Amino acid sequence: MTRHSDSYQTPARLFHWIIAAAVLLMIPAGLIMTQQGIARPLQDTLFLFHKNIGVILIPLILLRLIYRLRHPAPPLPSSLPGWQRGAAAVSHWLLYLLLIVMPISGFVRVRAGGFPIELLDRLGAGPWLAKSEALADAAKGLHYAAALLLIAVLAVHIGAALHHGLIRRDGVWSRIWPPVRPRD
Repeated sequence: MTRHSDSYQTPARLFHWIIAAAVLLMIPAGLIMTQQGIARPLQDTLFLFHKNIGVILIPLILLRLIYRLRHPAPPLPSSLPGWQRGAAAVSHWLLYLLLIVMPISGFVRVRAGGFPIELLDRLGAGPWLAKSEALADAAKGLHYAAALLLIAVLAVHIGAALHHGLIRRDGVWSRIWPPVRPRD
């Protein structure tokens, strides 16, 4: 079992699970909304959801990253092999990078493409970018490539978490779950 000092603090846990839930909803929405032959009302709803949750995720991800930089992760169990420690570090920082690239490239793709982001438009934020098909196309390509990489890294991350939680039962899973710290 994990000791209290080896667990993530409550804010880190909440950031993790709120962002994880949003991202895990955004992935199928993004994959479905871009398919040919999907009913237009469903496609419109998914685009609205995807764009506007993406905008909400930008400040949440930045706050999470700031929190993470100010509050380092608790140490991994000493029983974990060095290669797993290295893989965990690389995958976590890659996830942070992708979590920044995804909403920003999505924002650039939408705004440079001349499309609305309803939440920002209602707040009077303005487009912030001039319309540019070249920029929109580049951002679209980056968003797509980053999405594929994000899906792969998430699959490894979730697989490793399940391995530690269900098979090894070594306390790695309980460091981040549940979202609130147990009382002493």
